[in-house]
Amino acid sequence: MADPRGFIKITERDIPGERSVNERLSDYCDVHEKIEGRPQIDKTEPQASRCMDCGVPFCHFSCPLGNIIPEFNDLVWNRKWREAYHRLSLTNNFPEFTGRLCPALCEQGCVLGSINPAVTIKNIELAISDIAFRREYVHPIPAEKVTGKTVAIIGSGPAGLTAAQQLTRAGHTVVVFEKDKKPGGLMRYGIPNFKMEKKIIDRRIYQIEAEGVRFRCGVKIGGNGKNDLSFEELRQRFDAVLIATGSSVPNDLKMEGRELNGIHFAMDFLPDATRAVLGEEIVNEDGAKREMLSAQGKNVLIIGGGDTGSDCLGTSLRQGAKMVTTLQVMPQPPKERDGEASDSARRFYGKQPWPTYPSLYTPSSSIEEGEETGKSSYLWETTATKFVGDEQGNDRAAVLANVEFKDGKFLPIEGTEREIPVDLVLISVGFKGPETETLFGGGKLGSDHALEVKMGPRAIARDDNFQTSLENVFVAGDAGRGQSLIVWAIAEGRSAAAAIDRHLEGETELPEPILVSTVALRK
Repeated sequence: MADPRGFIKITERDIPGERSVNERLSDYCDVHEKIEGRPQIDKTEPQASRCMDCGVPFCHFSCPLGNIIPEFNDLVWNRKWREAYHRLSLTNNFPEFTGRLCPALCEQGCVLGSINPAVTIKNIELAISDIAFRREYVHPIPAEKVTGKTVAIIGSGPAGLTAAQQLTRAGHTVVVFEKDKKPGGLMRYGIPNFKMEKKIIDRRIYQIEAEGVRFRCGVKIGGNGKNDLSFEELRQRFDAVLIATGSSVPNDLKMEGRELNGIHFAMDFLPDATRAVLGEEIVNEDGAKREMLSAQGKNVLIIGGGDTGSDCLGTSLRQGAKMVTTLQVMPQPPKERDGEASDSARRFYGKQPWPTYPSLYTPSSSIEEGEETGKSSYLWETTATKFVGDEQGNDRAAVLANVEFKDGKFLPIEGTEREIPVDLVLISVGFKGPETETLFGGGKLGSDHALEVKMGPRAIARDDNFQTSLENVFVAGDAGRGQSLIVWAIAEGRSAAAAIDRHLEGETELPEPILVSTVALRK
């Protein structure tokens, strides 16, 4: 283990702070203080010493990737950073992504967390990755053999990138097709730059390309553009096809006034902001230029208080919104597992004992920015009941109401209605599933398509080997399990790659995450 008395000598977490609100609202750079070199090492090594190397490491089991956390903590404490990176990369292709974007399921399972604040596993993982890149420990790993088999991957998000890297290392020729200008999927265009700067993606893409993965960006499978391909053409050209397009069809709202101008999905708003930061043109699907969606000078209403809603809040504040109101139908969770909570919160969340993953109130950097500037309002147990338009058909107001959780639903409470001024509404209430109508040619989610692809209620149906109802066609990530976490996408990419390699070669040496391979997959 690391330091046998480390968890006794150091009882508190120590993680990098964030830049001042005024400073970070003036740009789109990472909200965290820049810390590297000796200061980063000095902050990370003592935290690694707090790991107790438990006989039953719940952190390891809680991680969908099965990261060998006690071992890389021990290596960090003993200043073996190169070995720590190699140990971490045995199970996680992209620790620099999970170290920034994962909700740290591992930390909720940390045994130390039952009596003291948990080990800062997520930050240790991030430090290992960043130091590995700075010290040039990260190198291309070319295949030891060439199989002569070809695999097409549709989508370059975390699941697609992971599968591409694994299959290339197994010796297959892999081509990744991405409809956007650059690879990365929602990590690039859906997640704001202040949560993850895009240079983090670029440096990993360089490694993946050096290993042999080919990227074909600006190609929409099933599209009508000059560079696009049909799904059938792809199947004919490649020995196997992996669908890793994510879960991108948003849930909509059915209420009076939904048709008014100024009401948009969050995933129409966020990519526009990112493309503007990256200096890319804002265009329609047909390539025609258009004006970007912007919150500048507007009263903004965000419906949905999850991560995407928080991203909309931070982006709106940076664009100069007049006022931002966020609605969350759920009650505010407690700050600790057994902390103080309202009666409605206790009824809704119930008991949250260790080591289960609890719902806790941890304000995001965007919420803190809104509170400090006084330019946002976060309303719990509140919903919108209708939108009110002006004579030109533009949304001018929204009617809000408090809600109660009854019979499995959040229902408006009569008599609590009130109206607030609104110029821009951003809908952020989750996703139905993957976009399949263009890809497969007709049909809707939950039904069969022209190509006779079987569909589940929230994703593309598949068997335990990640194969769809179409021969040689596989699916992984959110497209196959429904909306989920980045750590699950990477885990599924690794398992799908092993399944495809086994399908093509009869056997595989590619590792598979324990949780993905042993837990029943969602159909």
